[in-house]
Amino acid sequence: MLAGSAGAQSGSTSGGLDPAAERARIASERQALQVRVNSERAACYQKFAVEDCLSDSRRRARVVSDDLKRQESALNDIERKRRAAIETQKLQDNASQQRAKDQEAQRERAADAQKEREQRTADHAASREAMTAQEAQNQRAFADKQQRQAREDASRQRERVQAPANVQANDERLDKAAKHRADVERRNAERDKPRAAPLPP
Repeated sequence: MLAGSAGAQSGSTSGGLDPAAERARIASERQALQVRVNSERAACYQKFAVEDCLSDSRRRARVVSDDLKRQESALNDIERKRRAAIETQKLQDNASQQRAKDQEAQRERAADAQKEREQRTADHAASREAMTAQEAQNQRAFADKQQRQAREDASRQRERVQAPANVQANDERLDKAAKHRADVERRNAERDKPRAAPLPP
């Protein structure tokens, strides 16, 4: 039994075992130990040196019980390590997923920032083009206004230069018109004279 227990203990520390099966085996060995202790105790009461026999039985049972406790402790330690490893793996997986999410979010932020920069550059270029076009339009409008002003100034200057001649021509037209009216009135007056008396019969 001791040899089997020792072999089982060495197997339990290897880490390649089924914890439920090991616990069932330890429970089975404890049961077998209890049966053996009861059997030895009954046999001791049949002997002359009862106390010595019981003491030897208890000592052997303690050795086996201690060995089973060590095996159970080692099994508990293995299970704790397994749970810790699983938890560590979960934490690492979560951290890895979080890092991936953070990296993706960072890439998205960088892409958004790049788009914003490109949009600002495009807007700035469009604004510059609009300002250039507006400035050109303003310059054309100013040039047109200056040309109109120059034409108007030239026209006024011509009018000032031609004004005396125009006044003389106007006076001549007025004189001519007055003479024409006088002629018309004279002709009308001559036509309206009384007719001569008719000749006698």
